Amino acid sequence: MMGRVIDFLAVWLIPLLIVAAIAGSLWRRVDIFDRFIEGAKEGFTISIRLIPYLVAMLVAITLFQESGAMEVVKSCLDPLLNRFRVPSEVLPLAIMRPLSGSASLAILADILERQGADSLIGRIASTMMGSTETTFYVLTVYFGAAGVYRIRHALATGLLADLCSFIAAIALCQIVFG
Repeated sequence: MMGRVIDFLAVWLIPLLIVAAIAGSLWRRVDIFDRFIEGAKEGFTISIRLIPYLVAMLVAITLFQESGAMEVVKSCLDPLLNRFRVPSEVLPLAIMRPLSGSASLAILADILERQGADSLIGRIASTMMGSTETTFYVLTVYFGAAGVYRIRHALATGLLADLCSFIAAIALCQIVFG
């Protein structure tokens, strides 16, 4: 019985929400098209405000990767990682994930191509990717667009959450798949 309800909701929830929004707008006599156009204009204005923050973030990520800083950090942390049985192959993903979703996706694809999707390293990397956020990207782009400049506590909380997710991904994958 519960499976049927879940299957029904999986197929019909979004269409039902759209129909409910249109019906509610008609009932309240709201001009849907005008509201849609107003939202589109506001979205375009926000997009224009986001461009400088996106460019700055992309330049910083490219500099970090191309300067060799990633390799320096990896070589410094290798002894510590080996002590705790953390595969060094996932370190670039752990470093890049808080910075950029697209760069971390490229690193994940490389790990899966080299190690295999069903390998322990592939599973750890996939779990890391799915359980963490692009913290710096969110803070730079969304907080910058909203005019929030005091991000100290949000940054610390986001990075702590990412660190906990990385540790949990490694530990749980080693327990379940190791």
